[in-house]
Amino acid sequence: MLAIGLVMGIEGVNTSIEKMADFIHPDHNDKIGLIKDVSAGAVFIAALIAVVVGMIIYLPKIL
Repeated sequence: MLAIGLVMGIEGVNTSIEKMADFIHPDHNDKIGLIKDVSAGAVFIAALIAVVVGMIIYLPKIL
């Protein structure tokens, strides 16, 4: 549950960063794009950590 909560929380932060960036600069901007990419990368890393936690929990039961 903590791993899922981590991913959902980081996704919420990512969404707020993207909405704020769109509000501040609605046109295409390379720096804003980089900020959005970094925040999306944080969600991806959190999702990978959640997968690793799930594997640590469930792989011993399967094998």
